This record gives sequence, structure tokens and C-alpha cells, in this order.
Amino acid sequence: MAEYKLLLPSMGEGVMEATIITWLFNEGDNVKEDDSVVEIATDKVDSDVPTPVSGKIVKILKQKDEVAKVGEAIAILEIEGEGAASEEVKNETPAATPDADTLKAIEEPLQTVAASNVEFSGDLYLSPLVKSIAQQENISETELKSIKGSGLEGRITKEDILAYVANRGSKPAQQAAPVQATSAPQQAASAPAATIPVSAGDEIIPMDRMRKIIAENMVKAKQIAPHVTSFIETDVTNVVKWRNKNKAVFEKREGEKLTFMPIFVKAVVKAIQDFPMINVSINGENIIKKKNINIGMATALPDGNLIVPVIKNADQLSLSGLAKAINDLAYRARNKKLRPEDTQGATYTISNVGSFGNLMGTPIIPQPQVAILAIGAIVKKPAVLETADGDVIAIRNLMFMSHSYDHRVVDGSLGGMMLKHVHDYLENWDLNTEI
Repeated sequence: MAEYKLLLPSMGEGVMEATIITWLFNEGDNVKEDDSVVEIATDKVDSDVPTPVSGKIVKILKQKDEVAKVGEAIAILEIEGEGAASEEVKNETPAATPDADTLKAIEEPLQTVAASNVEFSGDLYLSPLVKSIAQQENISETELKSIKGSGLEGRITKEDILAYVANRGSKPAQQAAPVQATSAPQQAASAPAATIPVSAGDEIIPMDRMRKIIAENMVKAKQIAPHVTSFIETDVTNVVKWRNKNKAVFEKREGEKLTFMPIFVKAVVKAIQDFPMINVSINGENIIKKKNINIGMATALPDGNLIVPVIKNADQLSLSGLAKAINDLAYRARNKKLRPEDTQGATYTISNVGSFGNLMGTPIIPQPQVAILAIGAIVKKPAVLETADGDVIAIRNLMFMSHSYDHRVVDGSLGGMMLKHVHDYLENWDLNTEI
């Protein structure tokens, strides 16, 4: 018999570690090749790790709620054969490793104390855990850049930053590099929260991990970007007629449903091509103009949380290709089958608030994007039409769209014209468009 070390696999660009949620098998259990053996969570998505071999789990190395790095062994399997079937990933040992008491003193407060007002520019990659430790210990970005990371591509690991904190000794946090003054909203966000009275019969529901991430990201997004929202009402009668004509044929041919979302994405992609400065990000005082058009698709999950899978290179897909990609991502999102890379790299996002019966909304821009489109419910209404014989009132399918954009780089003219082009593409949809 041989030992096989099950390693935490690579989970996409920028994802360096994951938290163990739960093991699906116990020590002593036999597993088959491609069985999902453990559920993990990153700051992007929850996913399963399958085993590439069949065998018996003889040792679980990472327990529930522990953090593992990419390439680190998380379990040992006993398989047919002789010798070791895999080797441990070797990392450089930090210059000084804190003892158990020091580790406990550092890590325990992270469970209960809110993050400080230390902010990082984004030039330095930090995992959520490392960032949390840095904020708790009031370690500035200048100090972090002085730490030699032992992780992949020199990234700072949990062990690196804990060793740095231990070597600080009893040095007061105030001696760290001074933190720049924050804006009023940031100061308010870091101030102690007022105690909320709890009455008899009230239910206290702790936030789950994903809800905490959503809450943190939404607060940061509003603090970072000055939001402006423009609205427009669009006649999508042609879109509705076209879909009604083609949905049965498409489902029979492809075995999948044809929703309105591929049409919306197609119109947005065309508008982005017209106004490429919507497809940008901000890095300090620089604007990064994105080559690829990757559309995020806000998706509600059965547990009430929200996730945003990404349609990569949406400009290169046909309507049929968009429909298949959207259906696949939505299905895997709702069934917790997304891979971490499925939620990365969005350059523009669409939120379909109409799926909940809402007419319009004011969406929050996900960082580091600079714009997001909310699409409302399609409603039949009387509308005035201009004809050769004069104006008439007819029943039309109307829909509101709302476009939120970052006023640091997107002015009202650009944000408004982009929205008007989406409107025009939908309102003038060709009934003979092929699917």
C-alpha cells in the first residue's frame, strides 16, 4: 500500500488559501476517484474538492474551520501501490516562529474584535485572513511591504504575519507607520456600534460567512465610489415577441430554456463596445481600460445570499452561446457547484431586479468595477406611439433600467449615453435575429 497526500488545488488567480467548511467523509472511509471529499470556502465562493484517486482516508490534516494554503496537504489517503504517491509542498520557514501562547494571544481577539481603520491600496495582495490580522494589529501597508512572504510569488502567508507580530514584541501599535486620515464615513464605520435593545421574543440570527463578506464588500463599495444613478424606460415589445417566437424552438433544439438575460447581455456588450471607458477600473490615480468584456450576473441563492458568477469574454459569444453560459452559471450557482474562477474577473455587472417583481432599483457598484445595470420587471402598459397617421395609444411591454456609475471616472454624459445605447438596442431589436 502507498500513501497519497491530497493537496488543496489551485482555485484561480489571486486565491491563495481556503477555509475547510466540512468533511464529507471520515477517517477510515473509502473514497472513489472523483468523489467530493471536502467542502471549502474562499472569499469568493464555496466549492467541493474531489479526490483524483481511489483509496481510504487514513488521516485528515486540516479540520473544520482551519485554513489551508493552495498546494498544502489536507488529508492522507492509503492507495494501491508502494511508496509515497505525492510529496508535500515545501515552503520556506519564517525567520522566527511564534510559540503557541503567542499564536493564541494573536488569533483569539480576531474572533471578537472589529477591524481597525487601517486601509490598504490594493497594490499588495492580502488574503482575507492576513488582512484581518494586519488590521487587528494595526500593521500599516508600509510595514507589510517590508515582510518577506514565503507564499506563492512572495505572497504573505498567515505564518509570515504572525511571525512578524511576534517579533514586534511589546512594541505599541501606535509606533507603527501613521495611518492617513480617513473620511467621515470611514470613521463612522470604524466607530463602536451602538447597542441595539433586544426585546422578549426577538430572534438573534448570526450572519453566516457569505453574508459577512457581502456586508463588508457593500460597505466598502459605497465608501470608495461616489454613486450616481440614471434611469430610463424602454419599450421591449419586440424583445418579448422575438423570445415568444423562438423559445420553444430553442428549448427543443438545445434542451435549455431561453430567458431574457442573453438579450440583455448582448445589448450591454454592444453598448460597452460603443463606450469602452465604462469597461475600466481605478488603480490609485490610474485608469485601467479592460481589454476583455466579462459580464457579472448577480444571482440570488436559495439561502437568501447573493453571488455574482461571470460570463467571460461575453463579446465573443453568440446569443445561443450566451444563453448556454447563463443557464450553466445560474444552475451551478444555485447548486453550489461554482468554481472560484467562475466569480472572478467581472468588468461590468447586470442585476435583474425584475425577477423579483421590482420595477427598478439603485444597485451598488461591485469593486473594482465602475458601473452596474439594474433591469426591472417587464410590464404591459398603455403607451403613445408615433405613426404615419398620427399618435396612437397602444398596449406595449415596458421596462425600467437603472444605471449606477462611479462619478470619479464616469460623468453623467458617459453614464447616460451608455444607458441610452442599451435602451436603443433593446427597443429596436430585430425580430429576424437568429438564435
